[in-house]
Amino acid sequence: MAKRPSYTNEADYVVVGSGSSGSIIAGRLAEAGESVILLEAGKSDDQMLTMIPGMIGPMHAEPKLKARNDWGFYSVPQENLGGRRMPAPRGKVLGGSSSVNGMVYVRGNRANYDSWAAEGNTGWSADEVNPAFKRYEDFEDGENAYRGAGGPIRITRSKTPQAATQLFIQSTADTLGVKILDDYNAAEQEGIARMQQNAADGLRYSSARGYVHNLNKDKPNLQVQTRVHATKVVVENGRATGVEVADLDKTGTKATTRRFIRAGKEVIVAAGFIGSPQLLMLSGIGHPDHLASLGIDVVADLPVGDNLHDHLFHPLTFHVPAVTHRGKPLYFGKGLLKEKMRPGTSFLANSVFESVGFVRTSYADPAGPPDLQLHMLPWAYVSPNQDAPIRHEVDPRPAMTVFSTLIYPRSRGTLRLASSDPLAAPLIDYGYFKEPDDAAVLAEGTEMIREIMAGAAFGGGVKEEIHPGAGVQGKELREALKIRSTSVYHGVGTCRMGVDDRAVVGPDLKVRGIEGLRVADASIMPSITGGNTNAPCYMIGERATDFILGRA
Repeated sequence: MAKRPSYTNEADYVVVGSGSSGSIIAGRLAEAGESVILLEAGKSDDQMLTMIPGMIGPMHAEPKLKARNDWGFYSVPQENLGGRRMPAPRGKVLGGSSSVNGMVYVRGNRANYDSWAAEGNTGWSADEVNPAFKRYEDFEDGENAYRGAGGPIRITRSKTPQAATQLFIQSTADTLGVKILDDYNAAEQEGIARMQQNAADGLRYSSARGYVHNLNKDKPNLQVQTRVHATKVVVENGRATGVEVADLDKTGTKATTRRFIRAGKEVIVAAGFIGSPQLLMLSGIGHPDHLASLGIDVVADLPVGDNLHDHLFHPLTFHVPAVTHRGKPLYFGKGLLKEKMRPGTSFLANSVFESVGFVRTSYADPAGPPDLQLHMLPWAYVSPNQDAPIRHEVDPRPAMTVFSTLIYPRSRGTLRLASSDPLAAPLIDYGYFKEPDDAAVLAEGTEMIREIMAGAAFGGGVKEEIHPGAGVQGKELREALKIRSTSVYHGVGTCRMGVDDRAVVGPDLKVRGIEGLRVADASIMPSITGGNTNAPCYMIGERATDFILGRA
């Protein structure tokens, strides 16, 4: 058995969590000459599952593969979804969830950031965060007023899209009267387009790929400590002085040794919408009554774990003979062989998604951004859901799945500790469908997708709605949504940024009332962004570094 590396126990900055924001913060601080310890409870991302983009399919379809890099979290029973316990996949690997997600690259709508700024979050308007986005991007179209080039994260479009993808794009434009966009991450988001991905030349560009492996390769002032679980932020006289950690065994489930890592300047918690509030509460930062009920001494009375919300989507799968992909092991095996022989040449060199759109339902604010996202992938999808930790069978026919995606949920939930044991999973309650309009948006989006797939652009090439079936309408559809709607795994908001009593951190990401402690990840979002949240988390990492280094 390999001997555990000899890790140091002191640095200027200790960053907890190597995910979408954490690796960026650690990488940028090290680039600036600071000594940094980056803590990750999972293992190295030097593995085929997390390096090859298209392995996202089998990784999430096969429970044994998924378990290698996933925390295995589930929500509490969701009252308005028939008591379902929703899976909450989170990356337990270097790069965090940026190493296991679908690589759908969406910055969000500019209105999202302007709304953050309007709530008092100085420095977070669309124009103010744009330089942070540009700084990390290496976009295939090059630099312009909105997009960046030469950064650590490569952004491309799939080089081998299905012919059926273009039919879907054209039918969406014709049916809904929206534009076909060249770049939905620039001035205008509303419309339909080929999807952008943080992948290139057969490699996933996770935050770890861009900032640890590439930007800071072999830098002695950055030490990455894997299989190290942070158990508590130590606060002395109102200041965070370091982090208590447990070194984990090779299974990643049991503590072998415990130690203290001192931070000379700051502790930055970047463990995601689940891990960050969990660690703060274990450290005595949260609702006093909740902490006291678990025997945890209160350090700061803050609304940690409130404001949880997430994107939901409803998948519709159609039999489309023009699609050439097949959801079969032999097909993936052939693709993997080709990819190993000539990296970047097979379908596995890309994400499984190929088109993304942003459109309006009747519930959208006429003066606001589009409220429905369309994800399209040229594959069949599981039905009715993928809640059970089993290998789900999919329809073997050539298929296209389109997701009606609620991007501005009104429902809110909470995250709380189940116990004072740092290795115990927390209680995740998304509160899905507490607000009836959330289900109504998904239902209307479902009917819009049916209209698109019946569009003239397909020329009769859509043979059947496989799931849920064209006959599922009206009240029956509303009931089906409770069983079929699935998390997009975009939880946010549990360490809300703001300037009022509902805030956990201020606009500079400092935890209110405690010196030397910041939070920087999806948990700080006051409200969710319009689209997939990975790109905004990259931006949050860059923006956090601006504040830490005094560049903001």
